[in-house]
Amino acid sequence: MLIFIPFILIGLFVLFSSFFVVKQQTAAIIERFGKFHSIRQSGLHMKIPVVDRVAGRLSLKIQQLDVIIETKTLDDVFVKLKVSVQYKVVTEKVYDAFYKLDYPHDQITSYVFDVVRAEVPKMKLDDVFVKKDDIALAVKAELNDAMMDYGFDIIRTLVTDIDPDPQVKIAMNRINAADREKTAAQYEGDAQRILIVEKAKAEAESKRLQGQGIADQRREIARGLEESVEVLNRVGINSQEASALIVVTQHYDTLQSLGEATNSNLILLPNAPQAGSNMLNDMVASFAASNQIGEAMKDAKKNKED
Repeated sequence: MLIFIPFILIGLFVLFSSFFVVKQQTAAIIERFGKFHSIRQSGLHMKIPVVDRVAGRLSLKIQQLDVIIETKTLDDVFVKLKVSVQYKVVTEKVYDAFYKLDYPHDQITSYVFDVVRAEVPKMKLDDVFVKKDDIALAVKAELNDAMMDYGFDIIRTLVTDIDPDPQVKIAMNRINAADREKTAAQYEGDAQRILIVEKAKAEAESKRLQGQGIADQRREIARGLEESVEVLNRVGINSQEASALIVVTQHYDTLQSLGEATNSNLILLPNAPQAGSNMLNDMVASFAASNQIGEAMKDAKKNKED
């Protein structure tokens, strides 16, 4: 019985080594005597022990490789870019992916370095930020052409980070702050200018309305004086005497209003008791003199025409 134990163990070993499992989204490469034999997909599979072996397994899932490149821009600024490459093994090209490349990550990284260092030096730093999608598309196009022959499909490339030199970032922040302060100052100046213009317009309108009010007031005063003169003429008082009487009356009305006002610092000169009569006499004399001058001018003109 003990003689059969080794044979039983060998049989169990052969039985168990004949089966293997391939996980989902994975491909297994089977070699027979060191030569490629077949590719097995997910599930339970059988192989010949000792003769066949699982040479390797490849994941068919989408994978991501992050590549960090330092390069120089057109305006001589050193910048670090992080490029994320999403790729997967093409199911129909598992053989190429396994046997043609030993280190696919290194191959992808080399192509990313080559493309980025060819594209970024053509751009200024600001353009690198604006055109990062163009850089990603250039990387994807180059990788697709190169890696498809090796059984890899480039799904997407993304420029996920752009990191300039720290001193350059500080300078950019200062420039940005200065631009914002300049814009704020312009807006404040525009606001102040609008306030000044609107204030000037308001003052001009106020002056216009004030002048119109004064003109209306004087017009009404003149109309009142005209009516007063007409009333006095009807009772036998001529225009000169009527005008003098009205002036004297307004003089005393003004004195009366000043006397009724409290805390008034206004002084009306002349302010003597005989000021009214003196004013009346002066006005009558001035009217008489003006009439004489007018008559003399008429006579002179008439003699000149004759």
